[in-house]
Amino acid sequence: MVKAKHRVLLAIDAFVNLLLGVLLLSFPAGLPELLGLPPTDTYFYATILGGVIFGIGIALCMELWGARQGVRGLGLGGAIAINVCGAGVLLIWLLLGGLDLPLRGQIILWGVAVVVLGIGIAEIAARSWKCQE
Repeated sequence: MVKAKHRVLLAIDAFVNLLLGVLLLSFPAGLPELLGLPPTDTYFYATILGGVIFGIGIALCMELWGARQGVRGLGLGGAIAINVCGAGVLLIWLLLGGLDLPLRGQIILWGVAVVVLGIGIAEIAARSWKCQE
C-alpha cells in the first residue's frame, strides 16, 4: 500500500502532468502567443509532447487510485526521472538557450521548471522511489 505522504506526492504530480498536458495539447489554439512563449511554425511536437505528458498524468492517477483494483500505473520512481529530466532540460533552455521571451513567458516557464523540479526533489526527499512493504 502507498504511504499517505506518497499518495499526496502522486496526486500533486498527476495534477501537474494533466494540467501541462492539456496546456500543450491546446497549443494550436493560440496559447503560445497568449502566454508569451516562443513562436513556432508547427505545433506537431508540442501536441505530441502534450499527449505524452497527459498520459503520464493518467498513469500517475492509475497508480494512486488503481492499487485496490490491482491496477498499476507509473510509480514515483519513474515520476522522479521524468520530472528531473524535464525540468533540467527546460532550465538549460532558460539559462543558456538565448530565448527572447516577454516577461509573462519567462514567469510561466520559470514557474513550470521550479514546480516540476520541486515535485521531483520532494519525491526524492520523501524516499518515494523505495518499494513499499
